Amino acid sequence: MDIMNAMEISSLGMKAQGARIRVISQNVANADTAPLKPGDEPYRRKTVQFKNVMDREKGMEVLQIDKVTESKKAPKLKYMPDHPAADNNGYVQMPNVDSIIELMDMREAQRTYEANLGMVEMARSMAMRTLELLRG
Repeated sequence: MDIMNAMEISSLGMKAQGARIRVISQNVANADTAPLKPGDEPYRRKTVQFKNVMDREKGMEVLQIDKVTESKKAPKLKYMPDHPAADNNGYVQMPNVDSIIELMDMREAQRTYEANLGMVEMARSMAMRTLELLRG
């Protein structure tokens, strides 16, 4: 049934955006986390990559999480001479997370999630109306 396929596709989109929101939350939570000692790597920003996969059983393409990747961008340097992880010049390598970018990504993920939820609600409403017509 096409309506059920539409609901399933939208629910997979919601699942993917939920995973994206979890990764963004990790980024925000670790934005100010400094390493414990000199030479330790700071937290690196993570992003979710998606891919379309053909589900032969259902005969349709579905969205799946391909992988979670770490950013190659260099860490930020912050002057904190008293920190245990400070180098000889007093700088500490901090995570390469920009809170504004994370906020924008979070809003985009939220809106995409809500759009998929709206599609599920619409498909459900159409299925219910169809059942009412058939009972009629």
